[in-house]
Amino acid sequence: MKSIYTICLSSTLFFGSLAYGQDVPFKAGNFKDKKEEFKTALAHFEKGQELIEQGNEIIYAVQNPGNIFKSAIIELKKAHKFNPKSAEVNFMLGNAYLYTNEKYKALAYLEKAISLNPEVDDFSDFYLGMAYQLDLDFSKALKHYTKFESNSKSKQIESLGRMLSKRKKECKYGKELTAKPVRAWIDNVKSVNSKNDEYSPCISTDGATIVFTSNRDNGHKANEVGEFDGDIYVTEMNDKGKWSAPKSIGSPLNTENDETATMLSYDGTKMLIYKKESDNYDVYESKLKGANWASPKPLHRSLNTSANQTYASYNYNDRKVIFVSSKKLGSSSKGTDIFSCGRMNGRRDEFGSAVTIGSTINTKFNEGSVYMHPDGETMYFSSEGHNSMGGMDIFVSYKKQGAWTEPVNLGYPINTPYDDYFYASTASGKYAYIASNRDGGKGGLDIYKITYWGEPKDQALTTEDYLLASAAQPIKNVQIESKVKVNKKSLTVFKGRTIDAISGKAVEAKITITDNSTGSKIESLMTNSATGKFLLSLTSGKNYGITVEADGYLFHSENFDIKNGGAFNMVNKVVELKNIKKGSTIALRNIFFDSGKSSLRSESNGELDRLVKLLKEVSSLKIEISGHTDNVGSESLNSKLSQDRAQAVVDYLVGKGIAKTRLVAKGYGSTKPIASNNSSSGRQQNRRTEFKIL
Repeated sequence: MKSIYTICLSSTLFFGSLAYGQDVPFKAGNFKDKKEEFKTALAHFEKGQELIEQGNEIIYAVQNPGNIFKSAIIELKKAHKFNPKSAEVNFMLGNAYLYTNEKYKALAYLEKAISLNPEVDDFSDFYLGMAYQLDLDFSKALKHYTKFESNSKSKQIESLGRMLSKRKKECKYGKELTAKPVRAWIDNVKSVNSKNDEYSPCISTDGATIVFTSNRDNGHKANEVGEFDGDIYVTEMNDKGKWSAPKSIGSPLNTENDETATMLSYDGTKMLIYKKESDNYDVYESKLKGANWASPKPLHRSLNTSANQTYASYNYNDRKVIFVSSKKLGSSSKGTDIFSCGRMNGRRDEFGSAVTIGSTINTKFNEGSVYMHPDGETMYFSSEGHNSMGGMDIFVSYKKQGAWTEPVNLGYPINTPYDDYFYASTASGKYAYIASNRDGGKGGLDIYKITYWGEPKDQALTTEDYLLASAAQPIKNVQIESKVKVNKKSLTVFKGRTIDAISGKAVEAKITITDNSTGSKIESLMTNSATGKFLLSLTSGKNYGITVEADGYLFHSENFDIKNGGAFNMVNKVVELKNIKKGSTIALRNIFFDSGKSSLRSESNGELDRLVKLLKEVSSLKIEISGHTDNVGSESLNSKLSQDRAQAVVDYLVGKGIAKTRLVAKGYGSTKPIASNNSSSGRQQNRRTEFKIL
């Protein structure tokens, strides 16, 4: 029996050594016939090992490793080509890929390393857990994390900082989030992406333009890992809903160095970018002048400090800039946080002190990109903290009573265990764009489009269907599932062009938005001098007066009444401006009377005061104020009402110092309609006040 036992034990040891013998360590004795090649490969192996150790230390300190892991991969790939059966080389390659934009390559190398040598590294279970987590196999990932925790020394666990407990929590959150996927499509924007990185999509409010950043080949000198500097590109959506081939935004925004676009202003006339001019990254602003972007200028020193300031967003009213900084002001913690910086006394170039956005948003881990929705109450940001399922996840928080609410994870499949960030939404909230390095893309970081489905419709169930179902399998409890909440944006986007009514050429004009109930000016902007384009968003619950003014032209006005709770609306209008010449007629859209009466309402004052201003600036101007009605009621009453209303306007102008001799009041009743009286909208257009240059 003893001899049989000895034979069996010897056989076990023999075959066990064969299993381990698949691993070919980097030792000179294994390559006696390739001494010179071994020396070269060993140098790459040792350099890669050194870089891996440096990179891991930086990661565990919650800091950015830069290109360290990419450099390590270049070295280790050369060692791997010489000796692909080295468990150590395979393991380190897997380790490195976990911290790049090609994370999906890690699992194959790690599994190969374990197959070559199950004891290749003390941290093999930890990194295998990360790879399975990326693969959405949270149960297997937890198994490896738990095994690592059980078999490791306390110092090894401590060396990871908070990482181990964080990874285990991420798997828990991952199970919860993937079990209830959100109602949305996530589509790769293939026409925009390349094998390189595409990131930081900046979407125009109407969703027709994307400005983004890419490190694709731009003809510049590549860096130490063979990558090009980041440049800014732009793509436009055509009438068929397809994105055009991306074009470089050109000089002066793009240079030989890295530039990253972080937000396009809501009206499309300004852009925030960040770049490195000296020892750190700062936030810059560029303004659109006609068809060209001006040289970017750094924002105030209150915002740009000695730390790194990167991703930034305008606030809806342009009174604040929300941004990400690598330094937690007043704290010894590392990583990145989100801050805000307010403009002082309405001045555009002076800022107050930067303050943290608050502990409700900022965590002990890195906060990433930030985006403020034009509704002024919604903030999207990316974070490694909160209930992230791994990497960067995108969260949303709402401003309630002056404070930000607890962030909500946008859920799977918007978020994955990969890095998902740079959320930018159209004004409607139905579409959004993100960047992600998830598996299945064209390479590295890609831009993806999110299309929200909206609330599910209840399935129709007839009485007969219910009875038949009950007979086959009785239903004990009928439960109505709660509806998925969809955050509908109550905004109106007003976009268009200002052109000469005769030539059709673009006219640079000033647009002023007024709250008609208070008479206060909300915003003013200039349309683009090259295209005449403009874009602005209006929140619900107000009646707006919108006037368009340009030198040498009669001013134009529009009126929008946006009720509370109204759905998203898009208005696309070409404003034809008329030259100040005899015979020109213009409608005064913000003149209001009570129904059937001729007394001017106070909401009319803003429009009338602009007419007073025009008459005082052009002293030779003589005008006719004409009143018009729809065809409802008798023509004699309509004629009198229109005359009385025209006279009320003349009386207001005279009261403001305009000579009576320059003014004529004329009521036309319903004799000059500009639309059909067969619809309420047509009748509304016909009820108007105009002035004509005599």
